[in-house]
Amino acid sequence: MGKLIIDAHSHLWLRQDTVVDGKRILSLKNGRSIFMDEEVQMLPPFIIDGKNTAEVFLSNMNYAQVGAAVVVQEVIDGCQNEYLTQVQHQYPDRFFCMGMAWNLDEAQAVAAAGLRGIAFPGHRMHEPLQTLMPVFKFMEEKGMILSMCLADDEAQAAQMAEVIQECPKLKVAIGHFGMPTTPSFRSQVMLARQGDNVMIESGGITWLYNPEFYPYPTAVRRIREAAEWVGMERLMWGSDYPRTITAITYRMSYDFVEKSSELTDDEKKIFLGGNAMRFYGFQNLPELPYIKNMSE
Repeated sequence: MGKLIIDAHSHLWLRQDTVVDGKRILSLKNGRSIFMDEEVQMLPPFIIDGKNTAEVFLSNMNYAQVGAAVVVQEVIDGCQNEYLTQVQHQYPDRFFCMGMAWNLDEAQAVAAAGLRGIAFPGHRMHEPLQTLMPVFKFMEEKGMILSMCLADDEAQAAQMAEVIQECPKLKVAIGHFGMPTTPSFRSQVMLARQGDNVMIESGGITWLYNPEFYPYPTAVRRIREAAEWVGMERLMWGSDYPRTITAITYRMSYDFVEKSSELTDDEKKIFLGGNAMRFYGFQNLPELPYIKNMSE
């Protein structure tokens, strides 16, 4: 098998149609959406129907030689449990799909549907994370994986540390690479030292450093810094597909790491795929040969 690349943070939806904090989010045509009452380019313009589907993503993954992807959820996309259940059953070797749940009954329904994790956009929560402790305990018991994105908030990082200590067997992936452009970066990354089952994934890092743009030298330095704090074996690559590929191609969302001289080949190997394969338990990944571009 060639190179092993696994995306630890991506999104899928059939349609965005929700309200968050009183503001509208709605899929339009030509890759655009109403987002917080403003029209934005949510998807690449060639996705004319507004559907961010598994099949389009798989085409991007195959082209970029990405063997598998973890699909998380965000409230800004609306609950996609029904669609992601379908995706999980249709493509079990390529996707690890996360459900959305806000109480124990919903978490039990997610597990019964066959989804193997639950994603929480903690940065959009107004209550302490401990209010979800029954859900976290249930997930720990069932061997489910928790995806958690945190606010730029030292208090919420401390709350997450308490959850990790209370649920030591719960697998936890902290999203958005601990928000490296904010003061809480170190506190979030250091959560990986709170327990043996805690990882940090880089979904959205190219968005956070979009003003700097490709090849994102500061983002690479933040990866290097986080590795010095907790070890490269606790870090995973994530793209935040598809929103990030309105600015760059999907392959560019990881090859800035692959081409960097600041990381060793072994570090790149485990960051880009090895750690995620172990953490999420992917198997039977396809061999994806490089296909030359017509312009090469």
